[in-house]
Amino acid sequence: MASKNYYDVTEWPVGNPYEDIGEVINSIIADIKSRQTDTDVNKGGKPGAVIYIPPGDYHLGSQVVIDISYLKIMGSGHGFTSSSIRFNTSENEWADLHELWPGGSRILVDIPLAVNDEEYKGAAFYVERSGNPRISSVEFSDFCIDGLHFIEDGSGETNPENTYTNGKTGIYVASACDSFRITGMGFVYLEHGITIYHADALTIHDNFIAECGNCIELRGWGQASKITDNLIGAGFKGYSIYAQNFGGLLITANNVFPRGASSIYFDGVTRSSITNNRLHSFYPGMVVFRENCSENLVSSNHFLRDHEPWTPFLGIDNGLDDLYGLLYISGNNNSVIANHFSEGINTQNIKPVGATPVIIRIVSGNGNYISNNHVVATEVHAKISDSCFSAQVDALLTTEAAEPLTVTTVLVEKESLQNTILDSGSDVQVVMDKTVNVFRATPTPGA
Repeated sequence: MASKNYYDVTEWPVGNPYEDIGEVINSIIADIKSRQTDTDVNKGGKPGAVIYIPPGDYHLGSQVVIDISYLKIMGSGHGFTSSSIRFNTSENEWADLHELWPGGSRILVDIPLAVNDEEYKGAAFYVERSGNPRISSVEFSDFCIDGLHFIEDGSGETNPENTYTNGKTGIYVASACDSFRITGMGFVYLEHGITIYHADALTIHDNFIAECGNCIELRGWGQASKITDNLIGAGFKGYSIYAQNFGGLLITANNVFPRGASSIYFDGVTRSSITNNRLHSFYPGMVVFRENCSENLVSSNHFLRDHEPWTPFLGIDNGLDDLYGLLYISGNNNSVIANHFSEGINTQNIKPVGATPVIIRIVSGNGNYISNNHVVATEVHAKISDSCFSAQVDALLTTEAAEPLTVTTVLVEKESLQNTILDSGSDVQVVMDKTVNVFRATPTPGA
C-alpha cells in the first residue's frame, strides 16, 4: 500500500516544479498539515513526510517555508561543481567544457530581492515556528542549492562573480530547533550557505559547501551539535565555520579549504572540540576564539597557511597581518594539544614589513594549556597560475624551501596569565613572561 506521506515534486498536481519548485513544496507542506491535524492518535498522529526531488534542474522563485516537524526533503545527488572556475574561464572556452552548471537534484535560487531586504528573505528554505515544543527532526539530504551568480557589490571587483555577494541563503532556520540533520548536500554560489539560530543536537555531516560567502553559521546560542566530515570553503569576506554562544559543539574530520576569512571562528563558545580537521588558509586568523571562549579542545588538526596562487584572487586578503596569529585565543582554560602547523610564505609578503609571523597567540584569559604542537615554517615562493586546480595542487606539493622561516610559535600577551606552554617551540620561538606562565621548551639538537 502506497504511503500518503511520500511525495515526488514531479508528480504533485499543484504548480510546475521546473518553473517554481518553491510553490510545489509549499503546497505539499500545506497538504501534510491539512491531513496530520491530531497530535495523539493511537500513540502517534503527526509522523511528518518525505518530499523527493529527482535529478533535474528546478528553479525556485517562491521561498519554501517550513513550520512542521519530521519533514525530510531529499534528492539524488549533491551535484556540486565549481562555478568559480567556470566564471573565471573565458566564455570563448565554455563550448568545450563537458558541463557548465552544477547537477544532481539541483535547486536554482531565483528569489527576487530588493536592495534592502532582510537577510532571511533571500533564503531558499526558511524554517520558523514559535511555541512548544521546538520544531524538530527536519532533514535536508542529497540535493544541491545553487545561488547561480554573485553580483556587483561596490568593491570595485572587475568580475562580479568573484564578490561572494548576492543576498541568497540556502537554509535559514530562525527559531529554536532540535535534532535537525543536513547531510549529503551541495551548496554553491550563495552568500550564506547554512544559517541556523538556537540549534540543539544539530548534525551537519558529509556535505560539500563551497564557493559561498559564508558556509556554516550557528548564531544566537546552541548546544550539543556536530559539524563532521564536510568539504568546506568560504569566500574571503566570510566564515567557513562560525559558532556563537555555543556549548558542546564537535567539529571533526572536516576538510576546510581557502579562501574564507577564517576557517573556524568561535564567538563565546565553551566546552567544545576542534579535532582531526585539515585546515588550509591564505591568511592569518585561521582559527579564532573571541569573547571569552573557554574550556575548548583543539587537537590533532593540520593547519596550513600559504599564499593565494590563483590569478583572479591575487592581492586579496582578510585584512589581518602576520602578528595576529594562525590560532588566536581569547579565553580561559583552553587546551591546544598535538596540532601540526605548516606555514609556507614569502618573506616579501609579510605584514607588517620585517615582522616575525606568529603561529599561536594568546591575547587574554588564564589557564590555557598549549602542548606538543609541531610548527614547520619555511620561506616558499609559490607559482602563480590561471588554472585554479593546477595552481592549488602545485602549491600543496611544493616542499622545497629556500630557507627556514623565523616565526614566533607561541606569543602570550601580558594580559594573559597562568598559562602552560610545553614542547611547542624553543626558548627563542616562544615569547611570554615566564614568571607568570609555565614554560618548557621543545628540545633542540645540541642543546
